[in-house]
Amino acid sequence: MNIGEASNQSGVSAKMIRHYESLGLVRPERRANNYRAYTEKTVSILRFIRHARDLAFPLADVKSILALWSDNQKAPEELRAVAMGHVEALEEKAHSMQAMAQALRHLADTIDSQEKPEAPRFEAAELDTSS
Repeated sequence: MNIGEASNQSGVSAKMIRHYESLGLVRPERRANNYRAYTEKTVSILRFIRHARDLAFPLADVKSILALWSDNQKAPEELRAVAMGHVEALEEKAHSMQAMAQALRHLADTIDSQEKPEAPRFEAAELDTSS
């Protein structure tokens, strides 16, 4: 498929696809006429990148995560440890986002009442990420 089709299927603009290619995140094949040819695998990678960027992952992290799928040199235990490190970071961020949602929910619930807080309330337990 061409870049326009890959863009439509992945939700990533053609300009960003070229940018990701320049960074080495995607490597489309080249046709005989030197045009880029995108595969379903490339579209899947582009979707992953789009989702990771939507979640504010830095491109360096995206690149290291994508490398987990193609790294045949490292031991499985090492790859697993890297992947689980990313899982733990995501879970920590999800916990913090839940605390923020709870504070906003409390504000929304009390906005018209005498119970409306004067400042955002974050309980220590809500922000404790050590568990």
